[in-house]
Amino acid sequence: METAEVNPSTSTSPALNQARMEKFLERVVSDFGAAFSTTLSFIGDKLGLYKAMAFEGPMNSETLAKKTGTTERYVREWLINQAAGGYIDYDPETGKYSLPDEHAIALTDTESPFYVAGGFQVVSSLQKAEERITTIFQTGEGMLWGEHHHDLFEGTERFFRPSYTGNLVHDWLPALDGVVEKLQKGAMVADIGCGHGASTMIMAKAFPNAVFTGYDNHGPSIEKAKAHASGEKIPNVKFQTASAQDFPDHSFDLICYFDCLHDMGDPVGALKHAYQCLDNDGTIMVIEPMAGKQAEENFNPVGRVYSGASVLCCSPNAMASGGYVLGTVASDSALEEVARKAGFTRFRRATDAPFNRVFEIRK
Repeated sequence: METAEVNPSTSTSPALNQARMEKFLERVVSDFGAAFSTTLSFIGDKLGLYKAMAFEGPMNSETLAKKTGTTERYVREWLINQAAGGYIDYDPETGKYSLPDEHAIALTDTESPFYVAGGFQVVSSLQKAEERITTIFQTGEGMLWGEHHHDLFEGTERFFRPSYTGNLVHDWLPALDGVVEKLQKGAMVADIGCGHGASTMIMAKAFPNAVFTGYDNHGPSIEKAKAHASGEKIPNVKFQTASAQDFPDHSFDLICYFDCLHDMGDPVGALKHAYQCLDNDGTIMVIEPMAGKQAEENFNPVGRVYSGASVLCCSPNAMASGGYVLGTVASDSALEEVARKAGFTRFRRATDAPFNRVFEIRK
């Protein structure tokens, strides 16, 4: 049976496929709900609403409000929103809501590799930059990482740390030729663009004989990293404010870039400096978001997230700091081109995960 076409009200418009129109509008309404829900989920994260529901059994809005010191009238419709999005369950017979255990782990367990709540904070922070991003679309200017709302810095660490916790020591480092053995004996490691230092400290804890230094050009993030390291009493790690082009030359055995090379306005210059600071038998490890070889291979939920982040954050930072824009969905070949321009002769994808690619680069 063919779908009927309808003529729009204006004579100059083409005939419309009614089914296609309805399907598109359904998608748009779903996106409206997702946008509102992301903000409400961040609020739920900040106020401890998820934690109060985790592993506690069914409860109503009055109970949840009392447990969290919040106002029941707001909690009432927050629960409706969350149930409509499938985050929490609702029992119409009792009028109570519950948080499934699997959802509770993903939303509240900061030590789980499935933890995702930091993503709400990232999205919320980037939405605050909309006016500025709209302007730079027209002017061609950029926006530095440090110019974003402070929630971006904390949210990024919270979002990426679970993946590093679950994969870095057990999967990613072993995929690099001979690196684990060097770390066990006592290697020198630089973590470039380390942010709050999550990746640096995960490695330092796992390899106490090695010496780790995290570098970042964002001073406030380095201060946070220092505070975290001090609080956890990790003796073989330190942090220093420095850019990817001027961190000290110490003949490192391993230099790491965790989800940051694509943010840099001069990635070739960054890797050229790394080449000079790397031992002749040393290794560059580059962690990048998952992306396809062709644009159409990114037409999926992961590609949608990463391309959105690229437009709102990563590409503007690259535009502001040099103008060589890899972008968050840079292909393997685009990254290899940068490495070879910097003088490296060996480049391979060592392994990958659902959200990341791991590259090994050597002289």
